[in-house]
Amino acid sequence: MKEAIAINGVLKQLGTNSVLITAVVAWAIAQLTKTVIFAMKEKKLDFSRLVGTGGMPSSHTTFVTALATGIGLVEGFSTPIFALSAAFALVVMYDAAGVRRAAGKQARVLNRILDDIYKKDFHPERLRELLGHTPFEVLVGAIFGIAYTYLCLG
Repeated sequence: MKEAIAINGVLKQLGTNSVLITAVVAWAIAQLTKTVIFAMKEKKLDFSRLVGTGGMPSSHTTFVTALATGIGLVEGFSTPIFALSAAFALVVMYDAAGVRRAAGKQARVLNRILDDIYKKDFHPERLRELLGHTPFEVLVGAIFGIAYTYLCLG
């Protein structure tokens, strides 16, 4: 019984956390936007894009910049918690445009090699190519996350 009350209390607190809610909604809007842009570009609707990585805008970046901006607006931009959230956002953004993008490029090359080697006789599992983001996709995600949070909390 005490555990149920404790869980209920945690859920109630999470439900009133405006910074977290704003960041999650910003992420969801970015994912929806990414799905629409992909559908217009590829002329097909792919619902897996709602939770997929890569593409325009970077929803990872949108989430972490919305989170950092929200913390700055609520707690102050000179606080240690804002510094932590800003550093976290920069690491995520660097990873999105750097490491994950490089991994996606490598996957594309490896998939082409497999296609050339096996032609149509063998169908190995293809590697995911759309992992990271271009610097522009990260920039747009950052602008969206910051702007959305200022609209909601500013």
